[in-house]
Amino acid sequence: MAVLNPYLSFRDNAREAMTFYQSVLGGKLDLVEFSSFPEMPQDSADANKIMHAWLETEDGMVLAGSDTPAGMAYQEPQGISVSMSTDDGTRAQAIWDGLADGGAVDIPFEGAPWGGRFGMITDRYGVSWMITENAAGE
Repeated sequence: MAVLNPYLSFRDNAREAMTFYQSVLGGKLDLVEFSSFPEMPQDSADANKIMHAWLETEDGMVLAGSDTPAGMAYQEPQGISVSMSTDDGTRAQAIWDGLADGGAVDIPFEGAPWGGRFGMITDRYGVSWMITENAAGE
């Protein structure tokens, strides 16, 4: 079995962002700092930054991320969206509302021509999300 998981890159706020995503999505969040691996060459400014974050929700979603070390180039996310689909309308609405807090609505979360509801939002960290509530029976 293969698994595809979104892995988000941040400059200096992975801990804050991943904690926010945990508050929206729920689940268990594991955070590993660069300082956990002193044998790896690193800038001392990166010691308390996040080398790897792993959020796994009770319904099986996984979202990972990390801070980009000071010595590496970083670009704001562009050209990609995290897509989340569920049959649970209450969960879809709660996730939408959580991501909208401090974010910008690109396409309102409304009825879609193919059934169910769909919307797009850019969250407070500049990450684009597509949220789908599947039509009943899909």
